[in-house]
Amino acid sequence: MQNNNKKGVLLVNLGTPDSPTAPAVKKFLSQFLHDHRVVDLTRWLWCPILHGVILPIRSPKVAKLYQSVWMEGGSPLMVYSKRQAEKLSSLIELPVELGMTYGNPSIQTGFEALMEKGVEEVIVLPLFPQYSGTTTAAVSDGITKAFKKMAVIPSYQFIRNYHHHPLYIKALANSVRKSWQEKGQGDYLLCSYHGIPKRYADNGDIYPDHCEQTTNLLARELGLKSEQIGMTYQSRFGREEWLQPYTDKTLETLPNKGIKRLDVITPAFSVDCLETLEEISDQCSEIFLESGGEQFTYIPCLNDDDIHIELMSELVKS
Repeated sequence: MQNNNKKGVLLVNLGTPDSPTAPAVKKFLSQFLHDHRVVDLTRWLWCPILHGVILPIRSPKVAKLYQSVWMEGGSPLMVYSKRQAEKLSSLIELPVELGMTYGNPSIQTGFEALMEKGVEEVIVLPLFPQYSGTTTAAVSDGITKAFKKMAVIPSYQFIRNYHHHPLYIKALANSVRKSWQEKGQGDYLLCSYHGIPKRYADNGDIYPDHCEQTTNLLARELGLKSEQIGMTYQSRFGREEWLQPYTDKTLETLPNKGIKRLDVITPAFSVDCLETLEEISDQCSEIFLESGGEQFTYIPCLNDDDIHIELMSELVKS
């Protein structure tokens, strides 16, 4: 892919704290939880709760969780995202930069880095396979916000979702088959997606539809029957009802249904992060085993696997 038209790619993920410390986590969570896309409560009600209760209590706790998964090059999300950008740039022979919806590097920083390399047209690829207003639309908001601060803005194309792309489904299936070859096939494959408040879906967010399509396509690709695969939602926050079934509650019931060996995959995450490594691989494994399960196998995210980079290349080229 020759850069005759001065094209470049901006990969966008959610973001990460700069370090696994309480102050850094507090700064990151503050930016994240201030976004109306994430929490749509009235500000006069939400901000006192956020700054008076949630941030002071959660920041030290979340910092300890980050410390348990932190890698030499930073958080897992940042380390794998950098590897993705490097591999993709090498494959398509175009400049590729990272931008995060929250934290560093920002979306604005990513655009400016590309323009410094002479890029005039940017292909923006949010690394959220399934569309949601809480993630994909927040990237679009971030682009608008970034452009307000830039004297010259590039033209850009926005890839909204790829939850049903054949290469994405193939990549997921390959990761499952690889796990089966190495650790044996479990009795059941559970697809755990990041949750959103149910009210958001009731108001029109198409995220759960995309999650169901991904699960159905993966089942078909793997040749699994309905009793061999299912889907749940994880990472709920607060007292409001979120999309169900909940991952943790489901794990408590599976052993009683005869499912003793469980495989878990997280299709909504393009890279491993706190929600996959600590919440799923550690916490959820413990829940399942304590409930009578015998084997819990976490299947890693696609990360910088070659077929995942090939998918990104196809998305960019098309």
